[in-house]
Amino acid sequence: MGERVEVEAPNPRAAVKNIAQRLDGRRLEAVEAVGKNLFLSFEGGVTLRSHLRMKGRWRVQPRGRQLHGSPPWLVLRGTTQEAVLWHGPVLELDDGVRRRLGPDILGEPPDFEAMASNLRALTPETRLGEALQIQRAVAGIGNMWMSEALFDARVSPWLTLTETTDDELRAALRAAARLMRARLDGTPARHRVYRRKNRMCPRCGEVIRSWPLGDAARMAYWCPGCQRGEGPATE
Repeated sequence: MGERVEVEAPNPRAAVKNIAQRLDGRRLEAVEAVGKNLFLSFEGGVTLRSHLRMKGRWRVQPRGRQLHGSPPWLVLRGTTQEAVLWHGPVLELDDGVRRRLGPDILGEPPDFEAMASNLRALTPETRLGEALQIQRAVAGIGNMWMSEALFDARVSPWLTLTETTDDELRAALRAAARLMRARLDGTPARHRVYRRKNRMCPRCGEVIRSWPLGDAARMAYWCPGCQRGEGPATE
């Protein structure tokens, strides 16, 4: 950051966007993570938005290190370091999405009141597990952290917002923020329900279940024994 960067787009799928030509030689002024998005601000008011989805990754490394595998989507080269993006499915010179995002769950401090208000403004019959992943309400929570946070808060992802109390809503948000911050700070991942279908719950011993949730059919994981709320019949 603070340097004029050389920009290259080796992958043809990124090259056709003409992003490298627009950014090459500009000074990188700021980098900000907002929810699942990374915004890179360059001089002249140009902003690059990157969203990694499931497979993308950025890596900062010494300049000139040999690159292996498929061509990277984008390379930003400074004097001694370079940032390399692989598998960048969302890469665009547009920060309009920022205005449509809710408060970041990893904000310092997180604005739980605004998040709760946004969630309450959604359709009341929305399932809690779906609602927590609606980025315009709360930015940053994905499927894994939804499952883990709701387990921590002892509420089922299948509760509707109408059925969820304010205390439960805030408990789920606080759990998500705490667990995600701990992972960011280096605490090893320890899944208690996520991808543990048919294993015993570490808290009550009940069998953990999983079932697709909502229109996007993201797989929800929960314990029917110690998370309040009825789930679907999964047998």
